[in-house]
Amino acid sequence: MATIELDDELLARIESHLEDDETPAEFIAEVVTIYEQEGRFLQEGP
Repeated sequence: MATIELDDELLARIESHLEDDETPAEFIAEVVTIYEQEGRFLQEGP
């Protein structure tokens, strides 16, 4: 398994969105799943 280093600010942002007992890794996996289902993240502008 690979390890990804996150700066403290980004980790704090992720942790602010965690549900009960959810780990940062689980949150990131959920975000990637949503990205894959949607095809890409919503972007502002043209």
